[in-house]
Amino acid sequence: MAETRDTVILGSGCAGLTAAIYSARANLKPLVLEGHEPGGQLSITSLVENFPGWPEGIQGPELIDNMKRQATRFGAEFQLAHLEKVELGAHPFRLHTSAGEVHTRTLIIASGASARWLGLPSEQALIGHGVSSCATCDGFFFRGKEVGVVGGGDSAMEEALFLTRFASKVTLLHRRPTFRASKIMLERAMAHPNIEFRTNCVIDEVLGVEEKEVKGIKLRDVVTGMTEDLRLDGLFLGIGHEPNAKAFAGQIDLDDDGYVLTRENILTTRKGLVIPGVYACGDVQDRKYRQAITAAGTGCMAALEAEKYLEEHGR
Repeated sequence: MAETRDTVILGSGCAGLTAAIYSARANLKPLVLEGHEPGGQLSITSLVENFPGWPEGIQGPELIDNMKRQATRFGAEFQLAHLEKVELGAHPFRLHTSAGEVHTRTLIIASGASARWLGLPSEQALIGHGVSSCATCDGFFFRGKEVGVVGGGDSAMEEALFLTRFASKVTLLHRRPTFRASKIMLERAMAHPNIEFRTNCVIDEVLGVEEKEVKGIKLRDVVTGMTEDLRLDGLFLGIGHEPNAKAFAGQIDLDDDGYVLTRENILTTRKGLVIPGVYACGDVQDRKYRQAITAAGTGCMAALEAEKYLEEHGR
């Protein structure tokens, strides 16, 4: 027989770790399944300067490690495993993981969302060293510099417009001649004097791997096949995020892009009805803010709701 836990938390980013701290302090002895990307997106973030309490900033991996040690101190248990299948039709809920089957009375989904990348080795080598998927997080570091933004949708336009607050020039790079962005967002970006558009182009390489900082990109024109080096100080990916919620399709309500639909920030639903004992927090349900502090806030809320649910059911 699989062990039945009071609380299982899926994910070990800011949302999951905050939920772990709060549920562990409530003596729920949570089990945290760390997932495919232990630590979430902060684990590949260099300096975090906008998390309260760190006036000089803190390295992303260090912040994650601090939170994990804090949760462990209060009794949280961590397991390097990921969810393969879930059964939410009856209590206790059944989780089929890479480490075996687990039953739980409450479930906190904090599996996050993964940024979409180009998949270039040079790009991956420079993540956190000039390559970023979050202008809100990292734009400040590019004051007075020239940066590029990849994408053609609203996300790319929003990133480009935000970056004009800091960068001296923003080059928006798109592989097609037309854009998926809404008319109003596209018009705003095109009207900005510090945004230049380059279409029909793809990036073959991000330059600066040896120097460990972005020095530019190698661009290829998809029409002519001609290549050129474009000097840049930073590169931002504005091609969206992929919520890590595929395992829940058919079990809980997801929106058209795969994000978990919630009520009151964290309450999950099935066919519009709240699912008692199942909560979602962080980027897996937040397509708007996607910040460490907002993820932590909803992680706290989920843990408090799980504690309340267990109390009401005699645990």
